[in-house]
Amino acid sequence: MDHVLAAIDGSDNSMRALAFAADLAARYDAELHAVHVSDGETAATEEIFDRAREVLADSDVTAEVELRQTTEMSVRSARAAAKELLAYVADEQVDHVVMGHHGAGRVERAMLGSASETVVRGATVPVTVVP
Repeated sequence: MDHVLAAIDGSDNSMRALAFAADLAARYDAELHAVHVSDGETAATEEIFDRAREVLADSDVTAEVELRQTTEMSVRSARAAAKELLAYVADEQVDHVVMGHHGAGRVERAMLGSASETVVRGATVPVTVVP
């Protein structure tokens, strides 16, 4: 395993996933990619990055915290975020994806989809979903 992707969105679940991914990357001496998908950089994005850096400071792994921008986020769609994450997996030859799960209800999942569910279904590499 050479590349581990941690998808981050600022939620507690995604930060737990980042900590898990950092541990996994350290175990396998792999490069860690911490990626946030958004339609642009905002103050909220910087807060997410700062929080991610705090989580990473407690690990033995260094990682760049990256913004993956998409033009398909006019509606905050989990499917659009998942599509960007899957493209990142292919582009960067990621070996393993780690992401949090929000536990979306049926209505939210039906309308917007679940990013973690979409990534699990579309990935060609192992995916770990952290509750």
